[in-house]
Amino acid sequence: MTFEPVPLQLLERGYLSVMRIRAAIGWLIVGLAAAGTEVFLYWRTEISPGLVAGPVILLGLTSVIFFVPRRWRRWGYAFTDRELHVACGWLVRTHTVVPVSRVQHIDVSQGPLERGAGVATLSLHTAGTEKSLVVLPGISRQRAEDIRDAIRGRISDAPW
Repeated sequence: MTFEPVPLQLLERGYLSVMRIRAAIGWLIVGLAAAGTEVFLYWRTEISPGLVAGPVILLGLTSVIFFVPRRWRRWGYAFTDRELHVACGWLVRTHTVVPVSRVQHIDVSQGPLERGAGVATLSLHTAGTEKSLVVLPGISRQRAEDIRDAIRGRISDAPW
């Protein structure tokens, strides 16, 4: 038996904006904490302004501008009528294959950022305990609903 690799599709481009906004919000919180720390240290020791917050802001900007697109490009998925493939990761690459027959519950969700970018998240709950939730973010709402409906059709056709 030979294994044929399945060609993976990239996530929707709109999800890159969602990832950037989420990263920017996270770095904003870290930047505010760094600025507060800097104000406290300046008050106690009179350190130079920007010594703490400057590197944090630079790292945050670098992350949002350069690292987020690299993370986005590392995501991929494919749906064959029998299984869903989800691959992600840079240092540790994970390729999850979910047989349709193992799916017990399917969710399609959209938060406010995802709605604005025109993307959705498909969540598959499978039998088992470890890795029983497989999440595929950043696909179009229509594609997520099509995959959900195809899986639901295959589940209802399966003999019990």
